[in-house]
Amino acid sequence: MRNSTRKMVYAAICAALGVVLPIAFHSVQNAGSIFLPMHIPVLLCGLLCGPWYGLACGILAPVLSSTLTGMPPAAILPSMIVELAVYGLVSGLMKKATKNNIISLVTAMLAGRIVSGLAKAFIFNAGSYGIKAWVTGSFVTALPGIIIQIVLIPIIMIALERAKLAPEE
Repeated sequence: MRNSTRKMVYAAICAALGVVLPIAFHSVQNAGSIFLPMHIPVLLCGLLCGPWYGLACGILAPVLSSTLTGMPPAAILPSMIVELAVYGLVSGLMKKATKNNIISLVTAMLAGRIVSGLAKAFIFNAGSYGIKAWVTGSFVTALPGIIIQIVLIPIIMIALERAKLAPEE
């Protein structure tokens, strides 16, 4: 019981951070697309709490943020939900399968970007979204955020695990 309560609390904290972090970054123009502040807590949630909490956080964080702050805007919200839900789900699934934070993180980051690109190309922006837009948006513009995630998230996970604050399986 204690472990599930801890996971629920961590997931709630991560969802709240998904609202707060973008506010801090959005004082810079296009900071959300560049630094990806909402991605960090969702990826952490999947790694810390498992796939189902990660999935829930990936859905709740952008919905709450959009509702409370207007970020992301309604036009971008559906594709953000898809991308972040995949991040949370895959990071949690991979962590269970590999027990490796970096492999789990990188796999989730790639899976989320691929699914997001496919959703934009075939559902949300059908006919007007191609490979060039996907590569530019998902990798070129987002490179600072990708670097931040690859550096920061494993450090946070190591610190939580060493402090015995990460929930056990």
